[in-house]
Amino acid sequence: MPKVIIKLGADISTDDIYPGRYMATVLPTETPDFCFANRTEFNTRLKAKAFTPGSIILGGENFGCGSSREQAASAIQGYGLVIVAQTISRIFLQNAINLGLRVIICPTIEAEEGHELTLEPMEVVNVTTGKRFPIQPLPPARQAIIDAGGLIPYTRQRMGNG
Repeated sequence: MPKVIIKLGADISTDDIYPGRYMATVLPTETPDFCFANRTEFNTRLKAKAFTPGSIILGGENFGCGSSREQAASAIQGYGLVIVAQTISRIFLQNAINLGLRVIICPTIEAEEGHELTLEPMEVVNVTTGKRFPIQPLPPARQAIIDAGGLIPYTRQRMGNG
């Protein structure tokens, strides 16, 4: 069952997720190494593959604010993690969709690091506390892109090449 591996507050910027000093590194195979690089303990655990794919990064309001750097979403996607946040900034959200990064907007979410969550179509269930929280679903077209694995796989499917 997916667990919250880190709980972050509001206004987590793309510079926090993927520091600007690594902007010369753009390959999706390399960007994960610098995911949350300034949070050295968490970055070390990520690189050690201490978390299973599907594990959850819990954010507050305005997750992914700041610059439009696609590497922030790419770095998280490289570990197969899921973002559950109260709100997600517009540009980060679009980058996440384009890359197929699973994002869930859950304005009233209450959870702590280590809590187990079930991600259902219309709600997040905190199994640890027994509480349920409604999600703000993405428009069907945007969700279809995530479900396909990103914009490129989605386009290939639509063209019959995938």
